[in-house]
Amino acid sequence: MLNLAAIDLVSLGISTAKIIGLVFLTILPMVAYSVWAERRVSALIQDRIGPNRVGWAGLLQPIADGLKFILKEDFTPKHVRTGYYWLAPALTMVPALMTCAVLPFGSTLFGEKMVIADLDVGPLFVFAIASLSVYGIVLAGWASNSKYPFLGGVRATSQMISYEISLGLSVIPLFMIYGHLNLGKIVQYQAENGWALLPLWGESLQNWNWLLVIPVFISFIVFVTSMFAETNRLPFDLPECETELVAGYHTEYSSMKFALFFLGEYAAMIIGSGLAVTLFLGGWSLPFGWLTHAAGSDVPFWHGLVHIGVFLAKVVVFILFFIVVRWTLPRFRYDQLMRLGWVFFFEIALANIVITALILWLVTGPLNKEETEAPAEPTPAAQVSSIEQGMFDEPTLLVRETSTFRIQASSF
Repeated sequence: MLNLAAIDLVSLGISTAKIIGLVFLTILPMVAYSVWAERRVSALIQDRIGPNRVGWAGLLQPIADGLKFILKEDFTPKHVRTGYYWLAPALTMVPALMTCAVLPFGSTLFGEKMVIADLDVGPLFVFAIASLSVYGIVLAGWASNSKYPFLGGVRATSQMISYEISLGLSVIPLFMIYGHLNLGKIVQYQAENGWALLPLWGESLQNWNWLLVIPVFISFIVFVTSMFAETNRLPFDLPECETELVAGYHTEYSSMKFALFFLGEYAAMIIGSGLAVTLFLGGWSLPFGWLTHAAGSDVPFWHGLVHIGVFLAKVVVFILFFIVVRWTLPRFRYDQLMRLGWVFFFEIALANIVITALILWLVTGPLNKEETEAPAEPTPAAQVSSIEQGMFDEPTLLVRETSTFRIQASSF
């Protein structure tokens, strides 16, 4: 039987507030307005106007779209496998939202860490949960009992599994450099000693540590490109390629079930952007250690708010980068997509791990050899200790003179 007395209601309330604040008040509105931003940016790139009718500059368009999806007829074709057909959209949306639990979206507020679950295996949790979203896409393609959705599901399976390998290998050099998997500690280290991609202060400038920016930059390129493939974004949106598969795995879906696929894609894009910002761009920290406090120290309230704003601003910039790439590059052929993942990125990520190990060996070994072998200068305390030791090695006559008195002692 559940022991209600053993439940810490305060901690439960704080965790609930974090979940509501991050998921329902931040990520879901960002998902809706990411669609608006994509339409506006694509219109700007293509010399069009974009949504501008509903509200000022079309800012109420996401609300109108949401109402349209909710009120639209929820049609289920007779030829589908109904149970799995209904389950697939949820399996796509829920994992995308669960992965945000380990992302540190700020330093502290009122003494509480701004992370829902401060796990010591944060990146492993993200990869494990994010990989479950492929089941939703596969189920959607199979349960639709239609050729085009089935082909889209098969494409999604091979694509996402292929690029998950490169995605996982690309972050191993970072874990080798930082020495742990806690995302909060990784951000704190970057705040004090330089971002992974901007090592311009702290320990990053000492003992040839700046050489590590080479494998970090390679990891960043592989990670970001693999993230495009994982989230089915152009130029890697082959599972829902409209020129070949009508709409891919969600061809047979309409109403809110189709909207869940749509929202799941944008939620995965936002969480992926948050993870990239956390690992490579210092998370919530400002450049050059501004407004950075030591781990465990008290953080002023307004500093905590600034840190949350900085994290969200970095994520927004990364989302805009996603959008610009989508409307700039053409779609790859499927053979080009798989060749890029298996022939290039897989080998590059493996070689990058070896490069990181060699640089870490050089930084801690030969390049630092002169400093480690140089005799250390004795400290004043050590000098005093050696003098006192010599005084006691053999009997001497001690005469201590000061400005006011003289003490003469006999031999010890």
